[in-house]
Amino acid sequence: MRLRPRLSLILLCLLMLLMGGLFLTLALVWAPDKSVEELKPKWAPPPSQFIQLQGQSVHVRDEGWQQDPVPVLLIHGTSSSLHTWEPWVAGLKSEHRVITMDLPGFGLTGPNADGDYSDTVYTRFILSLMDALHLKRVILGGNSLGGEIAWQVAAAAPQRVEKLILVDAAGYPLTPLSVPPGFRIARIPALAWLMDYCLPRVVIERSVRDVFGNPEKVTSALVDRYEAMLLRAGNRRALRQRLSQLNTGGDVEQIRQIHVPTLILWGGKDRLIPPDNALRFQQEISGSKLIMFDELGHVPQEEGPVVTLAAVRIFLQ
Repeated sequence: MRLRPRLSLILLCLLMLLMGGLFLTLALVWAPDKSVEELKPKWAPPPSQFIQLQGQSVHVRDEGWQQDPVPVLLIHGTSSSLHTWEPWVAGLKSEHRVITMDLPGFGLTGPNADGDYSDTVYTRFILSLMDALHLKRVILGGNSLGGEIAWQVAAAAPQRVEKLILVDAAGYPLTPLSVPPGFRIARIPALAWLMDYCLPRVVIERSVRDVFGNPEKVTSALVDRYEAMLLRAGNRRALRQRLSQLNTGGDVEQIRQIHVPTLILWGGKDRLIPPDNALRFQQEISGSKLIMFDELGHVPQEEGPVVTLAAVRIFLQ
């Protein structure tokens, strides 16, 4: 009988330790949303601007030679932002007008009102952006999701695309060799809702490292940027919605209809969209040119900006 109070005390202490550990863990990974106004000073300095388009305030940068008759328009990938193109923009803007933006659902643009992030909606968005900026024709480039949007715009409105640059572009049915941890969590309903409140930095870092050919190139500053863009209010929910609306491979018949000059750049160590996809793009887009960068991963414009930009500059000439 004397042991029962002592046993109860021990159990109570263990419970308190367990609860304390849980609260400490939550405190370490707690990551509430951040407003655009909080993020703007660091991530949207000049020449960033925000334009009203389709009921949203869209984060845009319009740089370089403003008299360029055919500007370069670059589209980022899933969970990325216009910042992914900064090295290319720095190298191109002395000779070209270069426009980058944050797509709806990502970056500082953030979620749209109806939660529709289908390929059709993104295609209309790019054409609407071109109209708003009075761009009759562009050289259109994109990475991953951005590449998929780029070729769909070229297929839907070929008269508005002079050249096409596909960088590890999505489009064909996928069999990834590896999927970033953040994407895997976002697609598990039982865990995905936690992302709205908890976002361990280690998950972001591992996700970024997963898409690099050489993970040692991933810096703390780079992880800071991806983390900030995910924390933008509404973006985590938008990511879940986008991943649930994937139609990868659903419109591949359009690829054969593309007849604009096309440059295909690919990382030979891309494990998310493996290099055999690059070969298929080359086969199905008549006259296209493929350059494989054996040591780079899924975002070669970030991991190897010098060599990838050199290929782009030759193509633009």
